[in-house]
Order: sequence, then C-alpha cells, then structure tokens
Amino acid sequence: MKTQIDHLVVMASTLEAGVQWCEETLGITPGPGGEHEKYGTHNRLFKIASPKFPLAYFEIIAINPAAIIPKRLQVTRWFDMDDPALQKSVATQPRLVHFVASTDDIKAARHLLRTQGIERGQVVHASRKSGKGTLNWQITVREDGERLFNGCLPTLIQWGKPDATDPLRLHPRNSLPRSGVTLQSLEISHPSGPKLQAACEAIGLGDISTLTGPARLTATLQTPKGLVQLHSTGI
Repeated sequence: MKTQIDHLVVMASTLEAGVQWCEETLGITPGPGGEHEKYGTHNRLFKIASPKFPLAYFEIIAINPAAIIPKRLQVTRWFDMDDPALQKSVATQPRLVHFVASTDDIKAARHLLRTQGIERGQVVHASRKSGKGTLNWQITVREDGERLFNGCLPTLIQWGKPDATDPLRLHPRNSLPRSGVTLQSLEISHPSGPKLQAACEAIGLGDISTLTGPARLTATLQTPKGLVQLHSTGI
C-alpha cells in the first residue's frame, strides 16, 4: 500500500480571513479552489510539494455562507467544522487543524485502521470542476464529522474514479502552479503517540515523526517570509 501526505487543512472563519492570513503569514496569495456542495464549504488552494512530499498542497477551508442545502440533505460537515470549540478557536485567526493522506487503496487502509479499533468513517465519493477537468476522489468521512485524535490522525483520500487506470492524472497538484511555499516536515504529538504511530505505519505512512505529548500538529514550511511553523491547538 502506498500512502503519503496529500494536503494540509487550515480552517478559517471566512475564506476572506483565510486569504488575508495566508498573505500575512506565508507571504503568498492562495490560488482558486472550489465549492463542496454536500458539506456547504469552499476553499482556496496552493501547491507546497517538495521532494519529500511530492503530492502536497495546502487547503484553506471555510463554511460557505452562500451555500443552500435542503434540510433533508444536510449532513454534519467534515473536519469537525461544526464543532463549537473548533469554530471558536479559528474565530480570531485561521489555524492548522488537520491533514489528509493519499492512498492507492482506501478501502484496504480503512479496514486496517478498523482492525486497530479506529473507525475512520465511510468512504464517500466526491467531485468538483477544475481548470484541468473534473476532479474525482473518494474520502473517508465519519457521520459525526470527527477528525479523531484531535486532528492528528489523517483523513484518507484516493484520487480518481474507482476504476481509474491513472488515479493521479487529475490530482489537484497538476493544476496548481508553484507557489514559492514548500513543505519541509510534518510532526505529530499526541498523548496516544504509540497508537497513532502504529496506525500510520499500518496504512503505509510510517515516515512521519510521531511523539508522545500534548496533542499537536506542527508543519514546517519554507516560504517567501522564511521558515514558518504552523501549529494546531489540540482541539
């Protein structure tokens, strides 16, 4: 099983606040993204790929105030975005809340986590239009929207349609220009460090440093403003 970091998730109270934060913190303006009609969210994206993390990109995501979802179709938003504590934590400034890992066999990876007592969620099919065609993906989303382990256990994603022969051909990285920002490292700290380490190794994501300590993600980025570290708050 081949699994690697796909993207970092920064949540903002509004997409406008996210763009301003990105310009002030990282020194770049994020590129366009899209809307996720099912969850009532929208995003902005930019590439952060580096030799160690060739797929990596950066997602700034916020609840879309213009989204209209019929009551019968409403579901809990992904990435804990409906959680009051998380919403409060990003009210003053956007922050790193999660990361997503790309795998070539999402069903097998989900099963391996379940054998360790971790329910990562159902595999949901999703898509959106992009400048290079329609992006299709499968992603694990729990019914309660929880990220698990304070956001330190990655959500799983598999790009392309289920029968795609080249699932990475329409990966977002292919439509994103170089941004001047690159991911240097991602470290995980959590009170359940050994359990998280075992989970990551089970799905083939064993090259991330996992420590036992306070719940926190630390992403180190090379940017036009120099080396910048982003930390999650452990919520």
